[in-house]
Amino acid sequence: MKTPSIKDATFCESVEAGHSSYGDQALIAEKLDITKPSVRMDSQAKYGSVARGAGDLYLRLPVSATYVEKIWDHAAGCLIVAEAGGIVTDAEGNNVDFGQGRTLAKNKGIVAAPKSLHEEVIGVVKGVLSAKRT
Repeated sequence: MKTPSIKDATFCESVEAGHSSYGDQALIAEKLDITKPSVRMDSQAKYGSVARGAGDLYLRLPVSATYVEKIWDHAAGCLIVAEAGGIVTDAEGNNVDFGQGRTLAKNKGIVAAPKSLHEEVIGVVKGVLSAKRT
C-alpha cells in the first residue's frame, strides 16, 4: 500500500447514497485537507482500490442509527486490505466483528486506510460523528 500525505489522499465511497453518508464524508475530507474529489465505486471494488494503492481511504459511514452492515459486503474486502498492510475498523476504531451472524451488529460504519493514516482518519471521523450527536 502506498502511504501518501493525508492531504494528497484519494478516498473511495459507495455509489449508492443509501449506503453511506456523503455529507459526513465530505466534511471529513475537508477537515483532513483532502481536496481531490471522492471516487465512487460499487461493491467491494473499493477495498481492492485501497489495497492496491489506487485509493487511499474507504469511508462507509452510517446513514441512520438503525442501519447494520452485512458481513458479505465487507468480509473479503477487509481481508484483502489487511493482507496488503492496511487497517479496516468501524467508525469508532473498533475491529470489525464477523462473529455476530449475518450482520456487523457490534460495528457502525467502516474505515479502511493504510496503517500510517488510519489513526488520524479515525480521529476526524469520531469528531464529525460525535458532533452530529450533540
